[in-house]
Amino acid sequence: MFSAKNFCQASAQRLLTFAAAAVMLMASLSGAAAQQKLMVYGDSLVAGYGLDAGLGFPEQLQSALTAAGRDIRVLNAGVSGDTTAGGLARLDWALADRPDAIIIVLGGNDLLRGLNPAQTRDNLRAMLTRLRMQDIAVLLCGMLAPVNLGPDYRQQFDSIYPDLATEFGLELYPFFLEGVALNPRLNLLDGLHPNTQGVAAITTNILPYVTRLLDKE
Repeated sequence: MFSAKNFCQASAQRLLTFAAAAVMLMASLSGAAAQQKLMVYGDSLVAGYGLDAGLGFPEQLQSALTAAGRDIRVLNAGVSGDTTAGGLARLDWALADRPDAIIIVLGGNDLLRGLNPAQTRDNLRAMLTRLRMQDIAVLLCGMLAPVNLGPDYRQQFDSIYPDLATEFGLELYPFFLEGVALNPRLNLLDGLHPNTQGVAAITTNILPYVTRLLDKE
């Protein structure tokens, strides 16, 4: 005969089983949510111009971080030809992916077009202000003006990135193409965009900076 006592014991056992399953499910969901999302935001240097699919900077960075034991998803938010003005215009749309951290690689096309460095500075400052408001960690990658633009332009442009990094308290990678620019073995025939080996060199050089960025999260 199934007594009231047996019924209560069975009900309690089912409740404990349900509670244990719920705890396991919550732990599983918590583990899945713990995966960081890192957005690489920029121009053709990010988009992978001239490279086979999967060999661009975000993809090589993903491989390097995975090999280092990081549970992270790297998002490629590069648009070829983008200026800092273009980057600012699409930033809110890009942030719908809700990254935990972002690497900014913009300014090269401002240089190619000879745009006013003051406008480049203002565009980047506006982006960094929005990112700070959303509490998104930033690694700012600098660009350097070529000598043919003249000393005044170079001084105005080259100071943008360290100045903004200081102003916002950001991690700064001083020159995204460090060790790669002007090296024909590491660039495509256009001399502007890194080839696969060039991207690998960039990834190796920048990895400690990215690691510090992610450790701040």
